[in-house]
Amino acid sequence: QVQLVESGGGLVQAGGSLRLSCAASGRTFSNYAMGWFRQVPGKEREFVSVISGGGGTTYYADSVKGRFTISRDNAKNTVYLQMNSLKPEDTAVYYCSAALAPARHFDLNRVSYWGKGTLVTVSS
Repeated sequence: QVQLVESGGGLVQAGGSLRLSCAASGRTFSNYAMGWFRQVPGKEREFVSVISGGGGTTYYADSVKGRFTISRDNAKNTVYLQMNSLKPEDTAVYYCSAALAPARHFDLNRVSYWGKGTLVTVSS
């Protein structure tokens, strides 16, 4: 069993930055690919980024590529999402997720654990 707790969300102006953190319980953190999804009311949850268990492989949605950076610290059981140059369209609830799957195959259907989410609001 893995529990995920996100933090770091909040209100920021367009062009600003935020760093999300996701703390995971359990002793097998490095076995899991870790990812971030986001969701706005009335829309499907969408993929944002994923990082492999060892941290050597990352993928990003086209909409955030070049602005967001995912990283992880396996010694601290924590994954991060550094978000720069934020836009109003980045406003959403951001969810941390874990899957026992290769990062290249990371999607909603393979996620085993979800956090409760943290709200990011970007004002124009």
